[in-house]
Amino acid sequence: MKRIHLILFLIAILAALETNAQSARQFFKAGEEFMKTTKYEDAINQFTRAVEMDPDYYRAYISRASAYEKLSRYGEAAADYERALVFQDKKEEIHYRAGYAYYKSGNYLSALPKLNDAIQRKGKYFEAYQVRSKTYLKLERYEEALDDCKKALRLKEDEQNYFNLALVYEKLGMLDEAEMAYRNSLKHNSHLTATHLGLTRLLYGKENYSAAMASVNNLLRIDPKNRDGVILQAQIYAKQMNYPRAIEILSIASIEHREDKDIFMLRGDYYMALNQAQFAIHEYTRAIEIDPDSADLYYKRANAYEALRDFKKSMADYEILLKMSEYDGNAQRLHARAEERLFELNRETDKPLVRLTDPASNADNTIQIARGTERIAVTGLINDQSPIKSLKVNDFTVPVNDTGEGFEFKAMIDLKVADNIIVEVADVYDNAETTVFSIRRTEIDPPLVSIIAPYASENNILYLDSNESVIYVEGKIGDESRIRSIYIDSVAASYIPSDLNPSFSATVRIENRSRFVVVAEDIFGNASQTEFTLNREAASFSDNPMGKTWAIFIENSNYESFASLEGPTKDVTLMKSALARYQIHNFIHKKDMTKQDLEKFFAIELRDLIRSNRVNSLLVWFAGHGKYINDTGYWIPVDASRDDEFTYFSVNALKASMQSYPNFVIHTLVITDACESGPSFYQAMRDELKIRSCNDWEATRFKSSQVFSSAGYELAVDDSQFTRTFANTLASNPDACLPIEKIVMKVTSAVVNNNQQEPQFGKISGLEDENGTFFFIPKDY
Repeated sequence: MKRIHLILFLIAILAALETNAQSARQFFKAGEEFMKTTKYEDAINQFTRAVEMDPDYYRAYISRASAYEKLSRYGEAAADYERALVFQDKKEEIHYRAGYAYYKSGNYLSALPKLNDAIQRKGKYFEAYQVRSKTYLKLERYEEALDDCKKALRLKEDEQNYFNLALVYEKLGMLDEAEMAYRNSLKHNSHLTATHLGLTRLLYGKENYSAAMASVNNLLRIDPKNRDGVILQAQIYAKQMNYPRAIEILSIASIEHREDKDIFMLRGDYYMALNQAQFAIHEYTRAIEIDPDSADLYYKRANAYEALRDFKKSMADYEILLKMSEYDGNAQRLHARAEERLFELNRETDKPLVRLTDPASNADNTIQIARGTERIAVTGLINDQSPIKSLKVNDFTVPVNDTGEGFEFKAMIDLKVADNIIVEVADVYDNAETTVFSIRRTEIDPPLVSIIAPYASENNILYLDSNESVIYVEGKIGDESRIRSIYIDSVAASYIPSDLNPSFSATVRIENRSRFVVVAEDIFGNASQTEFTLNREAASFSDNPMGKTWAIFIENSNYESFASLEGPTKDVTLMKSALARYQIHNFIHKKDMTKQDLEKFFAIELRDLIRSNRVNSLLVWFAGHGKYINDTGYWIPVDASRDDEFTYFSVNALKASMQSYPNFVIHTLVITDACESGPSFYQAMRDELKIRSCNDWEATRFKSSQVFSSAGYELAVDDSQFTRTFANTLASNPDACLPIEKIVMKVTSAVVNNNQQEPQFGKISGLEDENGTFFFIPKDY
């Protein structure tokens, strides 16, 4: 019973297999029918169904491979031939077909063993030798390719074998043999365009242009529109210097091949050969429109622009080419040539211009360096149209940095060994320049600040005569160098930067403030900060009929040739104390003045102060040694020589200076506690001295120019009856005003009673006097 069941099972299996085999054959036959009608995709589908039904159906694999070949799907064809070889390994034809399919797919390394297998199984396999020779050719194994070509020719002499042989000879550089092989190929078949084309190219390469022309003409008779043949014909005409004919041929070809960049490029080349760069640019531009990634085209068009001297467009094309070289191998090949052309196009002959920016060089190539500086860092700028090739500063190589505004450089200079800064520079075109910067040593002192109006004392107290919230400030800067900036707190002062020791002015808000700071900086960075304290005491004065009143004290004590004195210091202190209860807006106290100091102060400084501050009444007090020579009184400067009259300060010089003082000075009183002033300085009072009344409006409003001086002693003494009585009179005055005449009377009486020569009082000769007089007005007036 079991045996019967087993037999029935085997019968069923055999029946199923037979059914599958019949189905596979049906699909195969259907595929064959589709092959006959060139419906290759349908054929592939049927053959695929066949191998799915019967995986061992090798004929279906072979037929499907053939269908793949018809569709140029050679890789898939080769795979099917490999499957068929599993079942039919001894079939040399299948090995050949697999090798051929691999060759056509470009897989030469896989093609070679299959072709070897085919030839091994069939020694005289002509087709296998042909394909293997071409495979060796692709693998650049030329000797083996040549051997296969010759073996194929021994089996069969035909046009294809000679053609293959010609190709191998060309690769081996055996050009005469190659030409013979091409001609033998044409003997077997003269209508092969590829052979005519190969022969023409060979002859063109051998520079046998007449033979090449004959060959290409044969080609064009067979195929008049052959693109490669037409281009070769134009190239041959060009080699024969017949550029117009070459252009004509290419122009006709461009109608048929409107998107062929090579035709337009060659036509551009030939226009360039005819020196018609404008037409060449048109052709190159059309070619670039077709292929915008062609480096050769940009290079050629750049040359054409250059020929027209349109350097801007030429350089633009070279720049495009340089950018392309980052990723384009052909552009990389042209990169150096493009750089060379750009280099030449940019060539210029101007020398570099060098200047120092920090410290800044002057127009005469000098720089100013502070005295005592041993090392400095300098920054410079080179202006040049071209890149800088080399730079040396004092024989040291220095790098440059292109800032867009020029080539910047920095260097450290050792001033202990160098008196100049020598900059040697050359650009890439070897335009060279050597610039020498001379070093001038400058001062290192900060600027000195003085305020002229409102008046500032030597200890920087600014005396204000009003309570206004805004004041107009005038001042002067003393410095060896020009001034870079002046600020009063945050307010920029006005001044002339080109002036040395400039005057400055500014409007400053001072409400709720007791001081301000003047910051001045010179061009070398030397800066000073000077603080000024605001004194508003005079602003509280009531209306003073004498107007703005100033007291000037000259205290000369420490003499070089004369005996030093202690009295002037005590006298000035005593007088300032006495005047403290009077409406004196400003005190100016000068000590130990030389002749030059006295001349400058009275002739210039005091004049300017009076003008700027609009002083109405002026008291000048001198305490020190005096001289009286030839009816002329002198103040003795601290630097005067004992026996040299020229070194004395004449009171006549004082008068001359005062004659230049502004007209708004109404009252002038000069008091000398040293010696007589002399008749040339004053006019004695002719009438008896009268004490003027405070209610006498003419006395205060009309001008007065008066002098009061001690007399009879050339040398001052340390205990001055003159000054002591003057101060006591001021201190003990109970009245609302004190006229100078009252003081003169008291001082004169005291001095005479002390057995001293009578002091002199009168008008200053040469100064305007309208019979006014000088009043001292108490603060509580």
